[in-house]
Amino acid sequence: MKKIIAFTLCAFTSGSIFAALPPLTPEAQEAKILADAKTAYAGRVGAFQLCQAINKVADQYRVPGTPAPAACTAPPPFVAPGAAPAAAK
Repeated sequence: MKKIIAFTLCAFTSGSIFAALPPLTPEAQEAKILADAKTAYAGRVGAFQLCQAINKVADQYRVPGTPAPAACTAPPPFVAPGAAPAAAK
């Protein structure tokens, strides 16, 4: 009985979760795009650092005569989206 009551309560209160939100303002949209780009860049940097750590451990246990682990490629510097570099005239 408690499960049925809990399910019913959750079903009725979850309707507000699916309510439509108003569209973002242009400033909020730009902030969201910048935050998404920073998050994606942080993921690339994290993957690079993980690759370096894996290679460091692999070098410690590598048997002489076996090939070295693949080199890690560093991500390029962060560039904010929409910020085009100034064109030289």
